Amino acid sequence: MPHFTIEYSANLDGRLDMAEVVEVVRRAAVETGIFPLGGIRVRAIRCEHYAIADGKKDYGFLDMVLRLGEGRDLATRKTAGEHVFRSLSEQLDPLFKASKFALSFDMQINDKETSFKRNNIHEALKTEAVHG
Repeated sequence: MPHFTIEYSANLDGRLDMAEVVEVVRRAAVETGIFPLGGIRVRAIRCEHYAIADGKKDYGFLDMVLRLGEGRDLATRKTAGEHVFRSLSEQLDPLFKASKFALSFDMQINDKETSFKRNNIHEALKTEAVHG
């Protein structure tokens, strides 16, 4: 159940292709090899109202949170997180060069006892792999 939620400042519109950003994150998550393909979700939420640092309107931000299920040790999570962050950070290098910009990424582990899910995508992917 790796769910990536990206919040970003509205002033990034026109300076960043958010569809490309979510694809970079999705692809990086797959590359880690630790997340079930059918559970990966990446979404971006534009923040119209925000305030950063001293209030200058040209500052931008992108904050990403990954919610994932229990069962992966710290070393595995850290290696995967570093890979995803590096991929995202490289994608955003032009923003860092052209403007004042803040990037953050946090992982949160969901308690399996209070995390409820229903998903038929896993089965569809298995069927597709078998039957093409």
